[in-house]
Amino acid sequence: MTSKLRFFKGSVAVTAVGLLLGAGLGAYYTGTAAGVLQTVFTVSVLAVLETSLSFDNAVVNATVMRDMTPEWRHRFLTWGMAIAVFGMRFVFPLLVVSIVAGIGPFEAVRLAALQPAEYARILTSAKVALGAFGGSFLGMVCLKYFFDAEKEVHWVRALELRLSFLGKFEAVEIGVMLLVVYGFSRVVPAEEARAFLVAGLFGLVTFIAVDGLGAAMESTTGGAHDAARAGLALFMYLNVLDASFSFDGVIGAFALTNNLFVIAIGLGIGAMFVRSLTIMLVELGTLESYRYLEHGAFYAVGALAFIMMYGTIHEVPEAVTGLVGAGFIALALWSSLRYNRAQKAGSGAAR
Repeated sequence: MTSKLRFFKGSVAVTAVGLLLGAGLGAYYTGTAAGVLQTVFTVSVLAVLETSLSFDNAVVNATVMRDMTPEWRHRFLTWGMAIAVFGMRFVFPLLVVSIVAGIGPFEAVRLAALQPAEYARILTSAKVALGAFGGSFLGMVCLKYFFDAEKEVHWVRALELRLSFLGKFEAVEIGVMLLVVYGFSRVVPAEEARAFLVAGLFGLVTFIAVDGLGAAMESTTGGAHDAARAGLALFMYLNVLDASFSFDGVIGAFALTNNLFVIAIGLGIGAMFVRSLTIMLVELGTLESYRYLEHGAFYAVGALAFIMMYGTIHEVPEAVTGLVGAGFIALALWSSLRYNRAQKAGSGAAR
C-alpha cells in the first residue's frame, strides 16, 4: 500500500496548496469565515468530482503512456499538469469567452472576476460547439481502438470481432464519425446546426492531425532522437485528449460556482490526481494484469463522446455521465478478475 501511495505525493501537495488558495479566494470575495469555508468546500467537491468522473481518462492515458519513455512520462506529469490546470481550466475558458463575446482576453479576465454570472452565461452558450468538438475527437479515439484489424483481445466478442473486421476498410472510422456528426447536426436546434457541424469537423481534423503526427514521429531506428520525437508526439496527443475530456467538466462546474478561479483550482486538483493515477497504472502494469480494463475504458470514452453530442440537444446530468463511465470500468474489471481466476484454475488443473 505504501508503495502505491508514493504516486500521489505530488497530488497531495497540490491539494494542500489548492485548498489554501481557495481559502484565500473565499476571504477576498466574502471577507467572512463562512465564505472561506464555503469556497474551500466548493474546491473540494470540484476536485472529487473531476477525479471520480475521470477514471476512464486515466486508463486511456495509461494505454498511450505505455509507449512513452520514463522521461516523457515525467514531463506529462509536470509540464502536462501546467497545461491541464493553467491552460485548459483557466486560459481556454477565457479564450472561448473572448471569441464568443468578441472581446479581448484582458476584458474576459475582468468579466470573470467582476461579472462571473455574465461570464458563465457566455461560456455556457458555447456548449454546442464544445460538445461537438469534444464528442467528435473522443468518438474517433474510441472508433480507432475498436476498428483495428490487428486487435486480438476482445471483451464483447460478438461485437468487437465485427468491428475489427470492418477495420480492414481504409479510414472506416472517419466515415462513421462524419455520418454521426452530420446526423446530430440535423437534430440540434436549427440556429446551432452550422456551429455543431463546423466544430465536429474540426474535432475530426484535430484527431487526424494529432494521430498522423504521432505516426510520422514513431521511432523507426530505435535511436534516442526517434524516441524523443515519438515521446513529443504522444505528449501532444495526451494533452489534446485531456482537453477533450475536460470540456464537460469545465462547463458542468458552473452548476456549483461561477468563479473561474475556484473552478480552475478545484478541477486542477482533480486533474493532478488523474495524472498520478495514470502513472500508477503504467508503472504497476495494471492494464496487463486486468485483461479487459482497457476495453472498458474505451467503451466509456465512446459513451462520453455520445453524451457530449447528445447533451447539445438535451441536458444530461453529470452524475449520469460519471455513472456510465464507472459502469463500463467496473464491468471490465469484474470480467478481468473472472478471466484471471479461470486462467489460474486452468493452470492448477493442468498440474
